[in-house]
Amino acid sequence: MFLPNVISPQVLPLRPPKGPPCVDRLADPWFGSCIPLNRITDPKAGAGGLARQKRETGSTGAKTMIGTQQIDDNLRLAVLAAALIAVATTGAILANKFSLGLAVAAVAAIIIFTFSFVSQEIALYILLFSMLLGPQFVAESEAVAFYRGRGVSLRFDDFLIAVIGTAWILKVTINKDFGIFLRTPLNRPIALYLLACAVATLNGYLTNPRVNATVATFYILKYFEYFVVYFMAVNHLREKEQIRRFVITMLVVCFLICLYGIYQIPSGVRVSAPFEGAEGEPNTLGGYLVMMLSLVIGLLVTKGSFRNKLPLFALMPFMLVTLAATQSRGSWLALGPMLLTLIFLSRRRLLIIVPLCLLLAASPLILPKSVINRALYTFNQPEEEGQLKVGNVKIDTSTSARLESWRLIMTQDFVQRPLLGYGITGYSFVDAQIPMILTNTGVVGLIAFFFLIGMLFRTSIRVYRSSCDPLYSGLALGHLGAIVGLLVHGIGANTFIIVRIMEPFWFLTALVVMSPEIEARVMAVGTSLNGSGGEGILPRG
Repeated sequence: MFLPNVISPQVLPLRPPKGPPCVDRLADPWFGSCIPLNRITDPKAGAGGLARQKRETGSTGAKTMIGTQQIDDNLRLAVLAAALIAVATTGAILANKFSLGLAVAAVAAIIIFTFSFVSQEIALYILLFSMLLGPQFVAESEAVAFYRGRGVSLRFDDFLIAVIGTAWILKVTINKDFGIFLRTPLNRPIALYLLACAVATLNGYLTNPRVNATVATFYILKYFEYFVVYFMAVNHLREKEQIRRFVITMLVVCFLICLYGIYQIPSGVRVSAPFEGAEGEPNTLGGYLVMMLSLVIGLLVTKGSFRNKLPLFALMPFMLVTLAATQSRGSWLALGPMLLTLIFLSRRRLLIIVPLCLLLAASPLILPKSVINRALYTFNQPEEEGQLKVGNVKIDTSTSARLESWRLIMTQDFVQRPLLGYGITGYSFVDAQIPMILTNTGVVGLIAFFFLIGMLFRTSIRVYRSSCDPLYSGLALGHLGAIVGLLVHGIGANTFIIVRIMEPFWFLTALVVMSPEIEARVMAVGTSLNGSGGEGILPRG
């Protein structure tokens, strides 16, 4: 791993961070192994390099560092100057020959590319805001989308990821100290899942005439896009302060989304995020809020995660009101397992149990009538065609349709193509995660998916149990609750392919995955600077 040559005392304290007793060793939450501090190699060879560099390089290392920094500064100035010239030239040419919108888009792309190349952090902040606040562009006609049962949509953040990703790859190409895909515990599961999707779709294209190569390629690229967000984040994260700033940014975006949702309540519609079309997507907003609610609760119940937790407390009512106003029963259902996960894992579970009991006791008095009616609608909908009955209990048509799709796929359609499924776009739209995976990629895809989920859970639980830093523990706890909540949310939605849920989820995953790397680096450097002579460790990779 890359270790900066310049160590700021504000970033790297002289003493190990406070927390659970770690003495002078930190269990590696990634691969379950330790590397002694006296075996740390130079930055290009892997993780760290401070101890050996301090003994061997002396003043030469300092001169090299200054020279490298000077080169980086000159390169950035050259890029900025070139970008200004390109903006002026492109704007003038396009304004004369093409529409104003195209000219503005081209100039915006150059500006974003420049910011991304000069400062990856600024680019990631822009991306975080665009995940929920960016507009959507439909790239397929309604008739074709209806025929296939699905459509391809492009969002503003797709455009951003393409531009930022290009700048990131160019920067990595120029600076050999960075790698495109940093080694993390999730690399292999991600690669296997993408490979399963590609192989199943190729098989479907060869054997199933319903598979459209163009649309299927767009869908696979969409899946890959979520993981690009993850890799861009893990490649950039170097210190705790970055993680703290990104968490605050995610919370600010959530607050803005809640304000927008509450603004919609007087209109009487089910609230959704901005730019979700005429009908909106309340279930998508509900899944996002379940994830963010788990994050906020995880930070709240972890002592010392934030110095001032008042903003977290203040955010909770906005999130709960907005979640209730989505009237998304799938999101409400996901709340229970998410909260149970947090209660089971938290070291201060009473901080969750007591407020939850009080809230449940007061719910008949404070819940709006529309919310209560929506929950009861599942069983008291007036009799209609298509309702399922369990004994004497009727189930509403929406829930019945989902249950019927589960039954039809599991008992009839899946068994016809059990190994690789029908390929992506080879089967009609299914609004449930597991049936969708089975029809698209078969058992192979389902195994790859659960392998990825299992590694997500395993990585987070190790970070939560071994971290000495309460911020990292709180993030990992919230991430664990989010995984369980989103899995339950996926009973009635394609949760793990929904852009507005998966992009912030994978960004949060990057924060959790990189926290042990950053914490181990801090403790190793702190041990070296103190001259204690004890053995520190760094994660391998």
